[in-house]
Amino acid sequence: MRGLTVLQSYTIALMCGGNSNEREVSFSSAANVEQALASAGHKVVKVDTANKGFLEELKQLNPDVAFIALHGKGGEDGSLQAVFEHMGIPYTGSGVLGSALAMDKYRSKIIYEALGLKTPRSLRLKRSQRGTHAASHEYVLKIMGLPVVIKPSEEGSSFGITIAKDAKTLQRAVEESFDSGTEVLLAERYVQGVEITISVLGSTELQALPAIEIIPKNEFYDFESKYTEGGCDHIIPARISEKVLAEANRAALVAHEGLGCFGVSRTDMIVDDEDTVWVIETNTVPGMTGTSLLPHAAEYNGISNEELYESFIIWALERAARASL
Repeated sequence: MRGLTVLQSYTIALMCGGNSNEREVSFSSAANVEQALASAGHKVVKVDTANKGFLEELKQLNPDVAFIALHGKGGEDGSLQAVFEHMGIPYTGSGVLGSALAMDKYRSKIIYEALGLKTPRSLRLKRSQRGTHAASHEYVLKIMGLPVVIKPSEEGSSFGITIAKDAKTLQRAVEESFDSGTEVLLAERYVQGVEITISVLGSTELQALPAIEIIPKNEFYDFESKYTEGGCDHIIPARISEKVLAEANRAALVAHEGLGCFGVSRTDMIVDDEDTVWVIETNTVPGMTGTSLLPHAAEYNGISNEELYESFIIWALERAARASL
């Protein structure tokens, strides 16, 4: 981070809003990013991808770089990244493939396992199979047992997550998720332990930021805990042994590289009573709000918001320059 080249003033399209369940979170992230980049002397223009004419806005703006502050579908899943690839606009964060793989919790688990990382056992339930043996809660009970975590396979910010500790709750969680339009669910073995997260930064050289221990006020680190003041406590550095920390750092770095992430990622993990590190998921556009974990970890390491977000821009421009060679 300290060796980064000082930036000139750039025109930045700050991509935010969108149509996902995390629209308001995106606006909150974008507000912090805008403040930091504007104070550093850049021209920052917000572009809401929920507007049908946002592509025309981009063409007219002709930005030097697009800063992605969109969370969830339409911003973190590779679709917007593909648009920028087609338009030839440098953009922050992971590319099309890395974004898509990390967003898909089922496929990212396959990659974790192939890389030798421990991740809780899971079943994939498809809406098209609803009512069949393969998608029934009885099948989940038979294969997984209880307690089990039910979550949408392609959502972020803990949307739609239920920890089912009995059969009735499990059935309701599956049915309500499919009723809401969710296409694919993940039934994941529940692991109890210390929740931690580690952010990874860098382009050609990667840096793991300090591990943060998360103590939510609710049962788990849900949406309310993440984005409500006082919803959880962040302890940094996390209260884990040096041995566990080393393994957690390794897991975060392996997940980042294995999924094909770029620039920034944040991997959430649980450390159980036997000090086993379980990888839960990797986020390619971590929250950048006032209560978010990435800025907190960066600040602890002496990295200001201005330096953090300008580094994303530098790496985006460097990647674009390499691709043009």
